[in-house]
Amino acid sequence: MPPPELTPPQSSLPEALTRFGEHVLTQAAARACDIGAATGGPLCAPAPVHPPEPSPPAAGLERLLSGPSGIGTSGLRLSPRQEPPPHAEPPAPVASAPVTPVTAAPVTAASATVESAASGKGRPIPGLYHHPVPDPDPVRIEEVSRRIKSWALDEVSLYPDDWEEEFDGFLVGSYMVGCHPDAPTVDHLMIATRLMVAENAVDDCYCEDHGGSPIGLGERLLLAHTALDPLHTTQEYQPDWAKSLHADAPRRAYRSAMEYFTEASSPSQADRFRHDMARLHMGYLAEASWAQEDKVPEVWEYLAMRQFNNFRPCPTITDTVGGYELPADLHALPAMQRVIALAGNATTIVNDLYSYMKELDAPGRHLNLPVVIAEREGLSDRDAYLKSVEVHNDLMHAFESEAAALAGNCPLPNVQRFLRGVAAWVDGNHHWHQNNTYRYSLPDFW
Repeated sequence: MPPPELTPPQSSLPEALTRFGEHVLTQAAARACDIGAATGGPLCAPAPVHPPEPSPPAAGLERLLSGPSGIGTSGLRLSPRQEPPPHAEPPAPVASAPVTPVTAAPVTAASATVESAASGKGRPIPGLYHHPVPDPDPVRIEEVSRRIKSWALDEVSLYPDDWEEEFDGFLVGSYMVGCHPDAPTVDHLMIATRLMVAENAVDDCYCEDHGGSPIGLGERLLLAHTALDPLHTTQEYQPDWAKSLHADAPRRAYRSAMEYFTEASSPSQADRFRHDMARLHMGYLAEASWAQEDKVPEVWEYLAMRQFNNFRPCPTITDTVGGYELPADLHALPAMQRVIALAGNATTIVNDLYSYMKELDAPGRHLNLPVVIAEREGLSDRDAYLKSVEVHNDLMHAFESEAAALAGNCPLPNVQRFLRGVAAWVDGNHHWHQNNTYRYSLPDFW
């Protein structure tokens, strides 16, 4: 199978609707009146029979899909980027807003080693459909990296000294700053960063690298999940549960990260996140059952597992990290759920592809999409990997098509901002995988 060529992306944006459904606007106005009455606020005026005429669809969608301008915002758009010609002059730099100086994190031997190993630019996977984005803001990266290490060591005692290099090598500051370019402050970025580190600790310590095992995983995940979704029990047994939240590093991290998250999020956003974390844990259990049975699933079964064991909890909180809220009824729209699922699926296959060599070098057999396709479809390692690239590309095109359609059909500012945020997370996730040369390297298939 020859290496796939990166075909020029074709816009799949449907023609925008000239009017949004009158019944939806009427219901939204009624909800606003109910809220105003309940809170003692001013009552809203009755909803107009006919909504105001929108701006010309083409112009409005162009503004939406082009996204904001400025350093670090190139990923906040839904349409494929128009890359400059190969020999075009680079654009003039855009002045960034003044940034308050931050105190640098202390440089240890481990962090210096990691910085040296990951200082070069990584090579993108040939043929992988993606959008190059600017490097994330280095000042924010430095501050997020300093804060997250302080949290990990001082607040939750996350790891022993001999794990420091691996913690630094994860480059979580670069990851989260790149995935959330519209976060208004470093405090907002830390909401996502703590949750990312906590989720990674659960994966490593319960499932994989650092003592993880499929045996007994269900019990460990259930008890850890109560750090996200609190146990409501009798006074006699409540203290035992509260004490258990400090029993190991994953539970300490989950408890603390969730406390910070609920302080910044609405009850609806917190419940949405708990739901997505339950999905993640269910995916962990499916993979663990295959490991116990030494079973390689069918390709479609593996992809079903990966729809649950994937990055979905990360882009789904993009509004919390952005300092706004996508209301529950809009988040629950089937079209929105499909967009979020496709984003999670595509970004997770990116992880399968970039971590392929890392997992081959690890003890035991790690299931990833190339391994499953090779086993189930009788392909060589190279052909299975290249077919996995095609699967990713199909998912990415579907994500962009569905996101653009939803943006056109539901031209509400918070919907469109949320879609831009999810698209930015997709792009930032690829940028981190490509450039984290401490963790990842590519196979020699081209």
